[in-house]
Amino acid sequence: MKPTLFIMAKAPIMGRAKTRLAADIGVTHAKRHYRGMMATILRHVQDPRWLTILAVTPPASLGQIPDWQGITQIPQVSGSLSPRLAQIFARKGPTLVIGTDSPQVRSRDIAAAFQALRHTDVVFGPASDGGFWLMGANGPLSPAKFEGVRWSTEHTLADIKAQFGRVATLRTLTDIDDLQALKAYRRSHFQSR
Repeated sequence: MKPTLFIMAKAPIMGRAKTRLAADIGVTHAKRHYRGMMATILRHVQDPRWLTILAVTPPASLGQIPDWQGITQIPQVSGSLSPRLAQIFARKGPTLVIGTDSPQVRSRDIAAAFQALRHTDVVFGPASDGGFWLMGANGPLSPAKFEGVRWSTEHTLADIKAQFGRVATLRTLTDIDDLQALKAYRRSHFQSR
């Protein structure tokens, strides 16, 4: 079975994506940043070595977003991150999921995650805020693995890692959820040039 990368994405609808960032910079600028981050991620992670699938919300946006044309799309189930991850990891084979908050991710990160799954059960890409920008496993995983996780907190990664035995860890990236994270990303991006 071919390795598969799922990208969890919200449609770039004014006021619906990057709501915490929008509280700091306004909905128009937040939407512009979100579209830019999404385009960067799509450009940098698609690779013929794996399938790339967008898991999108809301379901009505399937096939409706011009920026996503030509990429396979599936709807996300409703609810918290728990059922949405359970849906993705119900499939067999090497599976990765990323979001759209870390535009620093590159195809080499995705390749490293699939490589890690040859030797371990689960792989995570930690985020600097205590969450994660990537999770990978050789599925299927039980939906119970996603219960009891304090999502969107500094405890998220620790909570979910506690559900597994051997885990591999990739490099730490910044999730751009608010103005402080956006500024930190810009500083590091500028310094790396």
